[in-house]
Amino acid sequence: MAGSARRFSRRSFLIAGLAGTRLAAQGLKGTTFPSDWRRYSDPTTEMEVYRLTDPAYSSTMPAYYNRAIARSSGWMLFYCDRGGSPQAFHMDLKSGETRQLTEAEELDGGSLTLLPDNRSFCYFAGRSLHMVNLATARERKLYEVPEGWDRGAGMSVGPDGTHAIFAERRGLASRLRMVALSEGAARTVVEAPVEMGDPIARFRRAQILYRQADEALWLVDFDGKQNRRLKLAAGRVAAANWAPDGKTVLYLNIPEDRTQLNAIREYAPDTDSDKLVSKTSQFAHFGFNRDTSVFVGASRNAASPTVLILLRMTRRELTLCEHKASHPETVAPVFAPDSQRIYFQSDRDGKPAIYCVHVEKLVEKTATTV
Repeated sequence: MAGSARRFSRRSFLIAGLAGTRLAAQGLKGTTFPSDWRRYSDPTTEMEVYRLTDPAYSSTMPAYYNRAIARSSGWMLFYCDRGGSPQAFHMDLKSGETRQLTEAEELDGGSLTLLPDNRSFCYFAGRSLHMVNLATARERKLYEVPEGWDRGAGMSVGPDGTHAIFAERRGLASRLRMVALSEGAARTVVEAPVEMGDPIARFRRAQILYRQADEALWLVDFDGKQNRRLKLAAGRVAAANWAPDGKTVLYLNIPEDRTQLNAIREYAPDTDSDKLVSKTSQFAHFGFNRDTSVFVGASRNAASPTVLILLRMTRRELTLCEHKASHPETVAPVFAPDSQRIYFQSDRDGKPAIYCVHVEKLVEKTATTV
């Protein structure tokens, strides 16, 4: 009996601790925190780098294809666990001040995405899709994954801001779903016996790009027709995203032969053509500015774990700073909408934190609308 009592007491203590952590996180919604910014000189290039979050807790940006930075480039949406569980946060990119926006259980930080009007954002928590109004903090549950299905990888909101798009899976089958943000009505776009994930709607076209793990990219019309595998270069597919004008897909090609260089390539659906943009110094992830004239990449080269920019016209690379992430593919560098700053993430100082480099002297400012 005494042994049972001890076990029961320990189990009760653990449960109480878990509940307390959840309550602490939930009690922090709306709380504002002072800046954690720290500026330092990069040891490789001597460029100024800003660490925007404290590596004592985990802070990460949403999926690279989702909107995380406001059109004005003045604030950012990210997620961190400083309150005990991952929650959405707002960061003022002038003062560094942050504010907790959610109190959700099982929040999927990668699913966070701003709507095009910058007034609301969406996210998945567990099996439920939610939308939050930034001005009023009013939150609506839009959808719940039905019994018998599980969520697939990724979620995004289309360029017109009317629908959320995501994958669901059951056994070996998957399906793409679209949910109207106005009333929460859901419909299936297409179902197939392949692993679907990371769907991204095409700008000014009723089409969706989605992944089959790292094996292939597929394209399907909103009505489920013309579901086809894209004819890409041989090798694995790393990061892939629509160019802002929706005319092409830019993707990182990883050759099976590891002695060959990883390359940025471009596929044009309207002509079914694929071409080389540039080979890279072994990028593990990449992003691009608004007019796709400049790329930013995270090198997987163990001897030179750096963040670099690559000029499309000259195919010339320039090192910005070290990232020293334990997994280079998680660095996921992105440009601000105006192309004047680059944001990335790294666990170099402990837990994952968000970093920033100013590149206004290297990259021309771009318009913030397409």
